[in-house]
Amino acid sequence: MRNFTSVLLSHYRYNGNKNILFFQSAGQEDIPISYKKLLERSYAYTQTYLNNGIQPGDVIIMVLQHSLDLIYAYYGAILAGAVPSMMPFLTEKLLPDKYQQDFQSLVKIIDPRAIVTYREFKNEVFDRFDSQLSVDLFLSDDIKLDSLEIPEKLPGMDRQPSDVVLLQHSSGTTGLQKGVALSHEAVFNQLDHYSDALHLDPQKDIIVSWLPLYHDMGLIACYLMPILYGVPVVMMSPFDWVRAPYRLFTAIDKYKGTLCWLPNFAYNFCAKKVRDSQLENLDLSSLRAVTNCSEPMRHESQQAFYERYKTYGFRENALAASYAMAENVFAVTQAGIDEPMAVDIIDRDIFQIEKKAISPAEGKAAITMLSTGKPIKNVEIVISDEKNVFLPDRNVGEVLVKSDCLFNGYYNRRDITEKAFMDGWFKTGDYGYIADGELYITGRKKDLIIVGGKNVYPQDLESIAMEVEGVHPGRTVAFGVFNETAGTEDVVIVAEVDEKEEERKERISREIKDRVTKNSAIALRHVLLVDEKWLIKTSSGKIARAANKEKFLKSLEN
Repeated sequence: MRNFTSVLLSHYRYNGNKNILFFQSAGQEDIPISYKKLLERSYAYTQTYLNNGIQPGDVIIMVLQHSLDLIYAYYGAILAGAVPSMMPFLTEKLLPDKYQQDFQSLVKIIDPRAIVTYREFKNEVFDRFDSQLSVDLFLSDDIKLDSLEIPEKLPGMDRQPSDVVLLQHSSGTTGLQKGVALSHEAVFNQLDHYSDALHLDPQKDIIVSWLPLYHDMGLIACYLMPILYGVPVVMMSPFDWVRAPYRLFTAIDKYKGTLCWLPNFAYNFCAKKVRDSQLENLDLSSLRAVTNCSEPMRHESQQAFYERYKTYGFRENALAASYAMAENVFAVTQAGIDEPMAVDIIDRDIFQIEKKAISPAEGKAAITMLSTGKPIKNVEIVISDEKNVFLPDRNVGEVLVKSDCLFNGYYNRRDITEKAFMDGWFKTGDYGYIADGELYITGRKKDLIIVGGKNVYPQDLESIAMEVEGVHPGRTVAFGVFNETAGTEDVVIVAEVDEKEEERKERISREIKDRVTKNSAIALRHVLLVDEKWLIKTSSGKIARAANKEKFLKSLEN
């Protein structure tokens, strides 16, 4: 019977000395981790769980920094037959009050058996909750990582394919309250299909990642898939990466990395924030796919990345993309592996007003859309309108998904699980369209701005604003505020800048207004320039549009 524990133990017995993980920390030597070391250190956590009464199926929440402790605690739960669930650690980018509120809500809904964290977290966060939660605490500070031989029989070996193996937590305004429950079978189905789409080869491929492990892109593509399927992975902290993004490229060069996943903002960030002096003598020619994922992807972002790194051996045919979500374990589509990524040039006005993706007539304003690719094996996609009627190609509507990878439901949330499905189709909440079998994502349903009958996607405006010199890459947000007098929404853009002089700030604001108005046909009148770290992000690093809109409106009251 194939489950997580049986696969891990097979690697332990037959590939024990293989280095499967290379853990990087700034200023320290890389730490190679073999299957033997990985499983034996993880078993130290397994013993702690079992000695304290953890039973198969119990949920264990992990609130740990990006570390080997997190890795061992996670697989220790798997070996015990428990259900691990990673949570983001409280950092400076998360608002403490909101973090505590979300965390308490999550724990009350999930009802975990235990939480693994640090003594520091217990003292500074957990002990300050409004009401104390009845849950066991395991402090990683107290767990001794002995390397003990693993016994023949472990509780995790008896878990059935249909049993829940892990919980993922979607990021967002209320995302922490929705635990996505995934079974062994669903995860293996996804990894089978996705590794096939990638032509994954344990003998040739090496994955390099800085992604957080509590988000599906980092957890599935860059953590579970490589370790379960025998592909070495190089892991670094997302905080090390954001402070020094060139580290990703030095790791790719050092280990001859072949596969990498990035959110769209990282393409712009890497194109602008890495100096030539940090790239001397680096060779990126080993990369065969850098997959744009996790947020609406932009053709311009990928081209900026390619232009920046082509002189270091990066090939244009290594640009790839995927549409993915926790509810489908991870990938729904994949592009850029067997053939170059497709782009679709469509009429801007028809797209905004009629919700159709049509080629523009000569002289008409156009938008360049980047395909997320075709569905991977055993995944179906349709586009639906507001009345749940399936639409023909090139009509924009909500993306619905059906597959053998879909989640069991939102953990202990039957109410929202039932609302998320229509006749077996999962309603993603994303807008998009299909053309020539390729899926194009246009934006989130909940973020759509409607201005004078035109459908405007905020990420389009944010992308235009980020082109203005002085605006921080990935640090803009656009949203709509209803105007009672006009009877429609006004568009607001908030952008982080370094400038302090009012004259220069006025120039940036004016240029943002001019560019957005010219390139989107939306009359932009409201621009707020703010200092670094003003904008609120979700736990996975995405701009939290609803939270920033609320912060903006509150600023008007003061």
